[in-house]
Amino acid sequence: MAEARTTRWAKPTTEYGPLVVFFAVYLGWGLLTATAALLAATAAALALSLAVERRVPLMPLITAAIVAVFGGLTLWLQDETFIKMKPTIVEALFSAILLGGLALGRPLLKPLLGAAWPMDDAGWRKLTLRFAVFFAAMAALNEIVWRTQSTDVWVTFKVVGLMALTLLFAVFQAPLMKRHAVEAAKDDAGGPP
Repeated sequence: MAEARTTRWAKPTTEYGPLVVFFAVYLGWGLLTATAALLAATAAALALSLAVERRVPLMPLITAAIVAVFGGLTLWLQDETFIKMKPTIVEALFSAILLGGLALGRPLLKPLLGAAWPMDDAGWRKLTLRFAVFFAAMAALNEIVWRTQSTDVWVTFKVVGLMALTLLFAVFQAPLMKRHAVEAAKDDAGGPP
């Protein structure tokens, strides 16, 4: 029971904690200081995940590596461009991974989400394609926002806008998931034959 409770708080803390730290520090001290805080918070989140979960999930690890590279370049060169490009790279990478999986006949969302939402294979292919296109669109949108808007607008978009759009997009996938839902296998011991 305690292990399940730990997992519930650990995942959102490690995934969203660095973003909250970034935003809070940005409001008080600007983008370069917020970038340094993001690097520290991301490292702390990975350490927390390892300590609590006894593992570091692959996607947060990839994201942390990209944060380290682009955040490090931002601080080293004192150039905000690199941290502003980071969401573009992450979103484009997610899109490419999902599209690559589809090209190989493997909808990669199924192993990640299949236990929570059992669907038929056609549903997983459609959902994976939709998310791949969505991530590509978010990469393009980030490029438009950071290149045409102020840093304040971009930071708000990065912290609030990207998360809100992702949540909204996921909610709108419910009809597809319902249409392609499959009944979970019956337990031989407890279910009817």
